[in-house]
Amino acid sequence: MNKTAHKSLDALFRPRSVSVIGASRKRFQIGHEIVRNLVLGGFQGPVYPVNPKADVVHSMHCYAKVSAIPGPVDLAVITVPAALVLQAVRDCGRKGVKGLVVITAGFSEIGGEGEERQRQLLKLCEKYNMRMVGPNCMGILNTDNAVSMNASFAASTPTQGGAAFLSQSGALGEAILTDARQLGIGVSMFASVGNRADVSPSDLLEYWEGDANTKQILMYLEAFGEPERFMRVARRIAPKKPILVVKSGRSPRGARAAISHTGSLAGSEAAMDSLFNQCGVLRVDTMKDLFALAAAVQTGKRPQGRRVGIITNAGGPAILATDACVAHGLELPDLEPSTRRKLKRALPPEASDANPVDLIASADAKRFDAAIGAVLADKNIDLALAIFVSPVMIDAAAVARTFAKHAAQSSKPLLACLLGKSQGEEAAEILLNAGVPNYRFPEEAAFALAGMVRLQELRTRQVEAPPRFRVQRAKARKVVDGALADGRNLLKGLELQELLVAYGIPVVPGRIVNNREEALQAARKLKFPLVAKVEAAGLVHKSDRGGVVVGIRDREELLDAYDDLELKFGEEYPHMQLLLQSMRSSGVETFFGAATDPQFGRMLAFGLGGIHVEIFKDVVFRLHPLCRTDAEEMVHGIRAKSMLEGARGKPPVEQEQLVEILLRLSRMLSDFPEIVELDLNPFLAGWKGKGSCVLDARVRLEKPK
Repeated sequence: MNKTAHKSLDALFRPRSVSVIGASRKRFQIGHEIVRNLVLGGFQGPVYPVNPKADVVHSMHCYAKVSAIPGPVDLAVITVPAALVLQAVRDCGRKGVKGLVVITAGFSEIGGEGEERQRQLLKLCEKYNMRMVGPNCMGILNTDNAVSMNASFAASTPTQGGAAFLSQSGALGEAILTDARQLGIGVSMFASVGNRADVSPSDLLEYWEGDANTKQILMYLEAFGEPERFMRVARRIAPKKPILVVKSGRSPRGARAAISHTGSLAGSEAAMDSLFNQCGVLRVDTMKDLFALAAAVQTGKRPQGRRVGIITNAGGPAILATDACVAHGLELPDLEPSTRRKLKRALPPEASDANPVDLIASADAKRFDAAIGAVLADKNIDLALAIFVSPVMIDAAAVARTFAKHAAQSSKPLLACLLGKSQGEEAAEILLNAGVPNYRFPEEAAFALAGMVRLQELRTRQVEAPPRFRVQRAKARKVVDGALADGRNLLKGLELQELLVAYGIPVVPGRIVNNREEALQAARKLKFPLVAKVEAAGLVHKSDRGGVVVGIRDREELLDAYDDLELKFGEEYPHMQLLLQSMRSSGVETFFGAATDPQFGRMLAFGLGGIHVEIFKDVVFRLHPLCRTDAEEMVHGIRAKSMLEGARGKPPVEQEQLVEILLRLSRMLSDFPEIVELDLNPFLAGWKGKGSCVLDARVRLEKPK
């Protein structure tokens, strides 16, 4: 942890005194509500209202400006109109204030004049060594009893607890605090960061890393900055403190113009998902999902596998839970014979001792107690869900207390799902007070179970350095520099072959020919059958244009193919050449690629290849550079992985070879920042690794800026 960065945010989250600039005497004005929240929240220090037009606010003496306050001021919360903010900040700087929360809007979010105002605001912060949250935000809070600071205009005061929240949306921040309280999610700190002009998500991650009260970190992000720093910091923190993120903006957008399949498939969403995955952060789609999972994570229990045990008193909800668990990739294993014997002794004959364990409607607290204990003790079970539909004749509160007992005693996660309103409110309150996650529907509980498992997998994923490969970097450098010196940003046929071979990536044998006679000479070296491809500057996706002829079996077919391609392309591309390659077909067509995202930089891709890559889009992305775990997740992460394992009687391909090629490509990208797009499509993954090779490739270059 960066101790200097941690200390620099103490003025914001652990101030000894707070001034509210723009404090108002009128109820429901922002300046009034912030002073009110500070006072009613029990802030452990003096609060100084600032308003030149008021003598008293909230029964406290009001000052005309910050510099008129007699004592020191650590934090200033600014709510004055945008035109007055710079003047107020300048006065804070002269006073020695070290922390600012600028609530006021009217900065970069409105463009033009607002952007210039924000630049001036940052200059003043730098000049006076002040850290700032905002502008255009809702405020911050810290529930630590030694601070008890609510420097926000939120209507709801959260319950003290272990979740630190970051929200980029002020309006959503209000909902976050309200829902957290209702769902029993305790809050350690909260920050509405607004425009993120100074304090960023990465800053807050580092700060919360060192906060003993913070056990998990929850974020709502609309825009993203500092991806490299975020990855570095989050990767360090995630194994110790779970990080959950809702990142808005998943809606599809048009693929940008690109010469590669990778470029058209990739986008900032793929890069964002890759970044979160690679640094151990779990991204969820909605705020509802965030809260559902946060409640489960708050227990501190970490499942050691995907095997779920379900205990229920009603068959229908158990079926729903089972279907949802399986859909999320969880497993419902058979229980151990010894467990089933225990259950048979404790259950009536009509009950089921299989997983899910159905205790039938007459199940009371005693029956649930025996069943939950047996299931949680089973070595085949990693986590459990207890479902209770509340019939009128059963003491629901006693059942809830049984759930709470086992949740407290077991090291395995236990989630609850209470259905029905008969006596249900009292039971739900018992679970809430005991810190047992309780879900309204079985599907929500299944999502939370799956999220806990996925989060554990992310937090324990290995991040090791990739192996070192012997490569011919000088040879590859000659190819790249030569193309750029010629004013070309696309490599040509044999250049591609030389680049790839220099990095140990097998390429199908090929020759460039300029006329019919050279074609015949090349055929004698390469042997039939052959593939002929047009090579011409500016011609991409040549198969879509009819620029590829496959299955050339003899001399006559070769000459016919040459003549046909020359007739079709010769006029448009007078300097066209032909690339002749040996024809290979024994294996699975796969796809390797690289593309550059303007915000996140370069990323690599792997998936099924050939002409269907953009149709099926069965592609996995990871940000460059790759570690070995990244490459393995890419190869094992495609939906059609069974094709690599040997589908329909075919032998398997060598998946380790595919992992190695990804790592070699990552090394190539590290050595050559000039490579901004790359496609190896198809790469023929030969059966059992034999005969694997690149059949077609594209590489686009740009001079580094």
